[in-house]
Amino acid sequence: MTTSTNAPGWRGRLGATIEGSRVQTLIIALILVNAAILGLETSAAVMADWGWLLLPLDQAILAVFVVELVLRIAAHGWRFFRDPWSVFDFIVVAIALLPASGPFAVLRALRVLRVLRLLTMVPNMRRVVGGLLSAIPGLASVFGIISIIFYVAAVIATKLFGGHFPDWFGTLGDSAYTLFQVMTLESWSMGIVRPVMEVFPQAWIFFVLFILISTFTMLNLFIAVIVNAIQAEHDIEIRDKESGAPPAPEVQLRDEVRAMRGELQELRRLLERQATR
Repeated sequence: MTTSTNAPGWRGRLGATIEGSRVQTLIIALILVNAAILGLETSAAVMADWGWLLLPLDQAILAVFVVELVLRIAAHGWRFFRDPWSVFDFIVVAIALLPASGPFAVLRALRVLRVLRLLTMVPNMRRVVGGLLSAIPGLASVFGIISIIFYVAAVIATKLFGGHFPDWFGTLGDSAYTLFQVMTLESWSMGIVRPVMEVFPQAWIFFVLFILISTFTMLNLFIAVIVNAIQAEHDIEIRDKESGAPPAPEVQLRDEVRAMRGELQELRRLLERQATR
């Protein structure tokens, strides 16, 4: 989240208050309560008995979120919209403010997105999400490799088994879908492989090799890339904390002192000019 504790005057004080531990803990608690309320609202029986309480409570919590968001915008100014996490908070709250009728009725179901604000409020969750985002390039490479493996295996399966099992391997798309089921290990043995082996006894070689490559190798690569990315995010945070860089308020104070020195020097020059006249 954007921090503005180094902002001058009332903005700095407001930012420090809004992003203080007490306010953040209160917002997290309200998000959890709101998540429970949104879940209870899906039950017709609960709404019949407790709707009179749940709906106003939901609106009250939404009002708190709006006030908190407005105060953060006031504290940060336009810098608020430079932070992706803050923009995410803004969009989630804005969706909840849209009318629940007319063309926006479908967005009523998206009110539950407010629960995702936990991702922006809890540092550990933010770190995980940041790791997932930074892992996208590596995941794209792994996805490209597994796509090639799927394509080659689907072509082979269509050629070998398509004539006898057209429902499973009749086309390239059917073969890819069947192989995806095999990769997830969902009824792969009794549902697919054993019937195929009744016609092609050596088919187990193809399917076992495919499972070893796709499931136990490629999917583990996905996990490894994500774990490495999250660890890298954690290492960066530790490095930043251990770098010994002065905190933002000290940097601002140093800049203000330098500016005051410049002004004093300019004032001294003016006084010297007046004295020499």
